[in-house]
This record gives sequence, structure tokens and C-alpha cells, in this order.
Amino acid sequence: MKYIEYDVKTAISKSNLPELDYAVNPYTGCQHRCIYCFAIDFTKIDEAREKWGEVVYVKRNLMEVLKKQIKGMKRGITGLSSITDPYQPAEAIYGLTRESVRILLSNGFRVTVQTKSPLASRDIGLFASHRDLIDVGVTITTIDQKKALEIETQTPSPAQRVRLLERLHSNGIKTWIFIGPIIKGFNDSKDEVGKIFQVAKDNGARIIYDAYSPYKNSSVFMNNEFKHPVPERTRDTEWRGDLDRMMLSLGDQFDVRTNSQDDEWKVARGEGLGTLSTT
Repeated sequence: MKYIEYDVKTAISKSNLPELDYAVNPYTGCQHRCIYCFAIDFTKIDEAREKWGEVVYVKRNLMEVLKKQIKGMKRGITGLSSITDPYQPAEAIYGLTRESVRILLSNGFRVTVQTKSPLASRDIGLFASHRDLIDVGVTITTIDQKKALEIETQTPSPAQRVRLLERLHSNGIKTWIFIGPIIKGFNDSKDEVGKIFQVAKDNGARIIYDAYSPYKNSSVFMNNEFKHPVPERTRDTEWRGDLDRMMLSLGDQFDVRTNSQDDEWKVARGEGLGTLSTT
């Protein structure tokens, strides 16, 4: 694994995701090496993109730039991270995510974290001290460890992620589970997905889900490494309709609040979480 430190001019940027106002990505590239990851197509540094999972660029001056940049900014929802896992192994060395979260929370920004790593449990004390301003999402594509390793090749096990959710829940942290990508014929069975819903029910988490969408560079990665047929179209209308009905049915069955990624912005805005303010 190769870490390369570099300086940046911008630490926080407006997010292209409608449910977020801003995004902070402390690292460029991701050691987890998930072969489906759309972030490959949005990673601007060639080496990090072309050697996905082997090279991570570290924004060494992130804290200095973030502190300066947020002065006078309107407060809003800030995602950590949108194109890298903020708690990948580099975080254990550099601590940029923890400091970013601390700075944002102490300045009144609402923070939403998404990760696959139990390293996030290190910062439960920080999260708990700002329960009204933070939520933590854990991505679980499947409970099956063998299947997980096929698509998330260097990522903590599903069991470790479940334990993270348990710790977050027991400390009163608002949580959610991201089930995605759901890949047709691979991790889309009702029995398999139902096991994740049970985890959500047990830990007071809601569910956000999304179907696999092929992107130019990540599709090449998937075609080279995935052992199963790769969906060629962004939308299989009949299958997607069946998937939506199944997910909502499971939500009713387990009494777990459930919505698609496409509808997540409605949840965020409906709860007033994304209203930008100067206070």
C-alpha cells in the first residue's frame, strides 16, 4: 500500500448529491478496493484511479484549509465522504476524518458519515457529544462474507460492520444502513436482503438502498474481476420495479424505514436537515 501526501486549495466543496450541501473527502483513492465503486470515475488523480486500492493520496493540509474555508460559510449537511471511505486504513495513521468531523460539528455544521469500517467506533465519543448534529451510515451489501470479498476485496467483514452498528446504537448515535449496490442475480434475493433488514431492526437503523449502475471506468474493473454477469444497462425496468416493491415490503415486514437512494434527498429536505443557515 502506498500513501502519498499532497496539498490542496479546497477542503470542503458543494456536493452534487441532492441530499447533501457539502462534501469533505480527506483522501483521494480508497484502499478498500471495491470493484463496483463509482468513485473510480470521479477520482481526479490518475495514479489513484488507475491503481485503485493500491495508492491513496492524503490531503496533508486539509485541517488548515478547512478551518479557513468554513469561516462565513452557510451551515448545512456535510457528507464524509462522497468519493472515498473516510475511515479506510489511512485514517488510522493520519486522523483527518476525525479532525474534519470535530471542526465541522464544533462550527455548527450537520455531518453525515458513510463507511464500511469499524475504525469509526474510535470516534463514538465525538459523535455522542454532538448527537443532534450527526448520523452515521454503514454500507452492507451482503451479510455473506465470501460474497462480500468478491466485490469488496480489501474491506472489513460484514460481521465487523454489524458490530460497529451495535456500538453506535448502544451509544445513542443515529444510524442507517446503505444496501448498495444491489446487483441483479448476485445479492438481490429476499432472504439475503432480509438478513440486513433484521440488522437494521435490531439496531434502530433505517435503510437506504441503490441498484448497481455501470460507469465507464468502474465497469471495466467489474468486467475484469467480477465472476458473475455484469449488468449492462443502468436500468432494467422490470427488475428494478420488482426490487423496489421487495424493499418496501421488507421495510413493512421489519418495521424499518426504507427508501431508495433516488429518494434520499426528499428525506433530508423533508426533515429540514439541509436548510442552509448562517447561524
